[in-house]
Amino acid sequence: MSDDALNIDVDKIVNHWVQTSDDDFKTMYSLFDSKSYGWSLFIGHISVEKLLKAYYVQKNKKHAPFTHNLFRLAELSEIELTEEYADWLDKITTFNLNARYDDYKREFYSLCTLDFTTEWIEKIKTLRTWIKQML
Repeated sequence: MSDDALNIDVDKIVNHWVQTSDDDFKTMYSLFDSKSYGWSLFIGHISVEKLLKAYYVQKNKKHAPFTHNLFRLAELSEIELTEEYADWLDKITTFNLNARYDDYKREFYSLCTLDFTTEWIEKIKTLRTWIKQML
């Protein structure tokens, strides 16, 4: 274990990730209510990412890796995933890329209808509940 891992306040870091994830989750709903569906899903991705990072820190007693790839975070945390949850994590990761990079934005925004966004917000909510149960 590195010196860095020995000197971190695991509880403080985990609580930070969880609290900011909860704040982002609320923001996701505010963006949804204002019909900013693409940004809503982007923030939904971040809320899941932060919970996975909280789990990683809790399990490994070291800082979470710098990645936005949700499947990779779950893999590095040795979380056993169903095929369905693995697929969801892969898809939600694309919300991060598609909302951030101009080449993908137009196509992504046209995909983010009310029905599509509602469906994925429910999946984000399900994943968040599942991850929080492991914390």
